[in-house]
Amino acid sequence: MAVVDLRPPFAEWWRHRDPFAEAFALEGEEFRNVKNRRTFRIEAEGRGFFVKLHRGVGWAEIFKNLFQFKLPVTDAGSEYRALTALKRLGVPTMEIAAFGCRNFNPARRESFLITEELTDVTSLEDLARRGIPGAWKPKLIRALARSAGTMHRAGINHRDCYLCHYLLKNASLGAPEAQLHVIDLHRAQMRRRVPYRYRVKDVAGLCFSALDLPLSRRDLWRFIAAYSGRPLRTELKERGRFWSDVYRTALKLYRKEFNHAPARAPLAGIC
Repeated sequence: MAVVDLRPPFAEWWRHRDPFAEAFALEGEEFRNVKNRRTFRIEAEGRGFFVKLHRGVGWAEIFKNLFQFKLPVTDAGSEYRALTALKRLGVPTMEIAAFGCRNFNPARRESFLITEELTDVTSLEDLARRGIPGAWKPKLIRALARSAGTMHRAGINHRDCYLCHYLLKNASLGAPEAQLHVIDLHRAQMRRRVPYRYRVKDVAGLCFSALDLPLSRRDLWRFIAAYSGRPLRTELKERGRFWSDVYRTALKLYRKEFNHAPARAPLAGIC
């Protein structure tokens, strides 16, 4: 059984054709090629698209993940569903151009996901390296916090939640609200409610990404209030443990990555 969702322009280009044959015949500038998954960029009629192709991972890989208490990613369906849900929620993300998935057997499943290229964007990680002007910080912090908070309240957790996976639409800096597009959702999970540990891990990923940035206590309080959608005092009083766990997890990630503690500790003692 196959599930196919073709949108313009692929709905027209692949009409009366086998979409799986067409997708797996595509070639372009390669960005990732690991195990069963390839990611590359193509151009067609002056437009850019990113293509993700998933091939069957095999039972050995599935059991390996399960024995490590990890949920294996067997196809592009998780990302497709997450993108669809985020679009419905009004959270800026990638635009789906085409999707297909076939074969009930997860070990042999094949799928593809094609998204429109985001143009005139800068990753928050790159922007942070160059230095974020003070006047932009409140706007960017609120946009990042609202994106993550809305995603979590809707039952979606990212699992690769770092600043590099948020792209700023450059033109939006002149608008009242910054527009941040969340990307790379191939490991995203969807439930009625995000479990505590996965909320901690997502927010800790953002915290880890920002530990070396010149952030003030006011910046961090602004993030907490915007993420929770509640008054800061109420949030810290009722969910102080959550924010303490976020900080501890971020520090563990930092020490694991760099083999030393961060020079700055802006979150210490706020919860």
